[in-house]
Amino acid sequence: MRPSEPRLERDGLRLRLLKAGDEREWLSLRQRNREWLRQWEASSPPGTHEMPVSFRAYVRRERASWRARRTFPMVIERDGELVGRASLGRIEWGPERGGTLGYWVANHVAGQGIAPAAVVLLCEYAFAEGLHRIEIAIRPENAASLAVVRKLQLREEGLRASYLFIDGAWHDHRIFAVTASEKRTGTWWTGAVEAS
Repeated sequence: MRPSEPRLERDGLRLRLLKAGDEREWLSLRQRNREWLRQWEASSPPGTHEMPVSFRAYVRRERASWRARRTFPMVIERDGELVGRASLGRIEWGPERGGTLGYWVANHVAGQGIAPAAVVLLCEYAFAEGLHRIEIAIRPENAASLAVVRKLQLREEGLRASYLFIDGAWHDHRIFAVTASEKRTGTWWTGAVEAS
């Protein structure tokens, strides 16, 4: 791994870029959690024509987006096992300096504090890289994700109606945000980033 690539670590949890050697483990993780994630993950609406890409092409595209600082796409590892994803996308620089953070963890590790810890690691990394504002959009029915933003005491900003296409329909999302200038307190935020 090149030294410039981020590896964010805390208490046995690591966030890093996806690599070609992750293919078997990543595809297995996605397959085992397909039904678990289907109701929460955005997808393209009918009539969209996307060309399928190989795993290696997917990794190359993600790394190019990271190098261009358009996305900070990380996998979540706990004790060496891939257990999820945290990605900061739609990054805008210039006067906005913000992005939108999405995350998920595998069913077998849900509720173990992995998601809030990953969100904190990625937020603090993004703020250190120069971003000012991070948003998280959550479906009102997603109790597990709402618990994450409550634990982190993120500010709620309102509802975006019919915001994302998920599981065959357009769904409303509650919007939460945090800025680099806001005071972030509590055990989740303390000592958040140890980059290597």
